[in-house]
Amino acid sequence: MDAVRRAARPSRRGVLRAGGGAALAAVAGSAVTGCGAGTDDGVAADGTVTVEMWHGQADTAKKALEGLVADFERSHPKIRVKLGGGVLSDVMLQKVTAALAAGSYPDIAYIFGSDLARVARSPQVVDLTDMVGAGPVPWRNYWAAARDAVTLNGRVRAAPAVLDSLAVVCNRKLFREAGLPLPKAGWSWQDFVSCARTLTRSGKGRFGTGWPGTGDEDTVWRLWPLIWDLGGDVVDGGGKNIGFADTGARALEVVADLARDKSVYVDPKPGSEQMYQVFQSGRMGMVVTGPWQLPDIETAGIDYHVVPLPSFSGRPVTISGPDTWTMFDNGDARAEAARTFLSWLARPEQDVRWDIEAGSLPLSRRTEALPAWQDKVARTEGLSVFTKALETARVRPVHPAYPEVSQALGQAVVAVLLGRSTPEKALRACADDANAALLIPR
Repeated sequence: MDAVRRAARPSRRGVLRAGGGAALAAVAGSAVTGCGAGTDDGVAADGTVTVEMWHGQADTAKKALEGLVADFERSHPKIRVKLGGGVLSDVMLQKVTAALAAGSYPDIAYIFGSDLARVARSPQVVDLTDMVGAGPVPWRNYWAAARDAVTLNGRVRAAPAVLDSLAVVCNRKLFREAGLPLPKAGWSWQDFVSCARTLTRSGKGRFGTGWPGTGDEDTVWRLWPLIWDLGGDVVDGGGKNIGFADTGARALEVVADLARDKSVYVDPKPGSEQMYQVFQSGRMGMVVTGPWQLPDIETAGIDYHVVPLPSFSGRPVTISGPDTWTMFDNGDARAEAARTFLSWLARPEQDVRWDIEAGSLPLSRRTEALPAWQDKVARTEGLSVFTKALETARVRPVHPAYPEVSQALGQAVVAVLLGRSTPEKALRACADDANAALLIPR
């Protein structure tokens, strides 16, 4: 994952950070000495243990986390959780990478799901498999997307922090003006392209839909549901090649159709904020987004409708981009205290507060069933669509080469969006770069 609007938190879909990843690889390959607080084991004379948490949150989400921490400390008087880090989540990878290299790292850090495989190469990352197996919420009660996003080689390498899914938000007014019925579950990508074409009014600066055009993860993760629906995958079964050599070109045909019709607004800046501003100003008919955007859409006064993603097959398919709370080893006392806090945070009564106040979807079905969440769903148009999508949502693989694969696919998407390449040529170039990255030993 990539979460709430930027006003509440930084963008959920951070830009790929190749430099940080390379530095982290160097850290993972060398012995790291020292611990987060040097000789300080975090245990005070009275036995109180202090846990350092680099949370990466801003504004609304930060306030929600501060409230949860205050409640935790009241019920656990011998544990203190120090919120810090000094950076937002978009640059947390670089911060953590530097901290690991220096041997002075936190007990818990907010790590994007797409970065977890690289971070987990550090020997300082704590294996949480035993913790989730004995936790207060049965592991199987979590949505599959939440479990898969933190599992690497059969081991749980982090705790899920934020959960989301993608769906399509439609502007009801623009659909009425275009004489189009609102789409329903089960619609196709051909329907989507046709609607976008009909909704576009170039003379009025109106677009059918939008797509991030920077080539970063925000650009890429919108394409994976199309590839999965066509039977492709990010990496093939052998692990040495991409799994979308054929299906990727067909998925890119949808992008090409939108570009050919000039029905897609291509956002040139990271974070997709301009794309969302166009939608919220009433000049875009449809936007593919997640639940984090609903508060802004409501504030803008848009009369909207939420529908699941289209598909080629008629089967429901979407993507979830969970982010993580990743734990680092600063000695037994701090590790045990950090586990206690993360276990407490995952309980439905805490999870539901975080979800409602910070903009996540429920991590588990137990949370989803709580009256507080059901009340939130009843008061928020379309939220139930995003939650139901978790039943079939997939996640990107926790694979150390994923950033390079994503970067290569991002360049292909942008080339097609801007009319610089055909889907077939763009996909061939993508395959060359991505396959080369997959051959590098990790």
